[in-house]
Amino acid sequence: MTTPDLTELLADSPSNWGKWGTDDEVGSLNYLTPEQVLGGVGLIRKGALFTLQRLIGDPAGDPVWPGRSPATREMILDESHWDEGGDGPAFPGGLHYADDKINAFLQGSTQYDALGHVWYDGQIYNGYDARTTVGGLDKASVEPIAQRGVAGRAVLLDMARFRDVNHLAAGETFDHTDLEKCAAAQGIEIKPRDILLIRTNHLALFFQDSEGFYGDFCEPGLVYSPELVQWFQNMEIPNLVTDTIANEITTDPHNGVALVLHNALMRNLGIAFTEICDLEKLAEDCAADGVYEFFYVAAPLKIHRASGSPVNPVVIK
Repeated sequence: MTTPDLTELLADSPSNWGKWGTDDEVGSLNYLTPEQVLGGVGLIRKGALFTLQRLIGDPAGDPVWPGRSPATREMILDESHWDEGGDGPAFPGGLHYADDKINAFLQGSTQYDALGHVWYDGQIYNGYDARTTVGGLDKASVEPIAQRGVAGRAVLLDMARFRDVNHLAAGETFDHTDLEKCAAAQGIEIKPRDILLIRTNHLALFFQDSEGFYGDFCEPGLVYSPELVQWFQNMEIPNLVTDTIANEITTDPHNGVALVLHNALMRNLGIAFTEICDLEKLAEDCAADGVYEFFYVAAPLKIHRASGSPVNPVVIK
């Protein structure tokens, strides 16, 4: 099989470039109007909160994209610095304190991608020149998303439970028609401008065998087709949130191209991608009460010119 390049593969793919003006940097998040936010707030019934960030520095390991390293935390000050001969600073009244820092990939945890994170043909989202990424993203960085914030009605599509498995297998695929069937089985409807949360529980395999997890690495997930991309466009989906490292099948089994949807959905349509979420407690609660729609709110860190940022999304039911 000859692997096509993205220029060829996505030649006729829909685009939202210019839809919200030539200066836009938040893309399909523009669909999340005040009405959408209020619609999400109206779904709050029992006041239950679910935080979706995976623990940074998890003793069981931190799943990251191959080639990235997990965050490391360094203790700068602790009580030992005030031991005899220590160099702890002296404060009036005798205050002692702890201080630490981390060294981390900004996309090495639960995170939002900047819309300028991936590209082809020398252009990032909204037609900005890819040279604007040199030394940091001058356009379509994560900062505009962080400044704006994300909130609205969201639905959980529990693909693992729908397929009656503990977790989806490496390389397993699904498409928009599978999402609709999953929603129907859960008794909900995917509505225009919904934030989509998709559970695969594939990272359970990482916590069972972190080294073996990366052998022949190919995560399960959504798989490209022109029909799927048009569905996302027609439904005006603002934000795709998953529990996998890259939100889609790593290498498309039909054409051999890597991360097609990062380009078709994020680069071309401006859909925000949120990755490496922990959806397990939320999924258990949804299965228990049968409620798969809720209010979702998130804001990545405000980091100037960054290609991504850690985030701790919150679901309120």
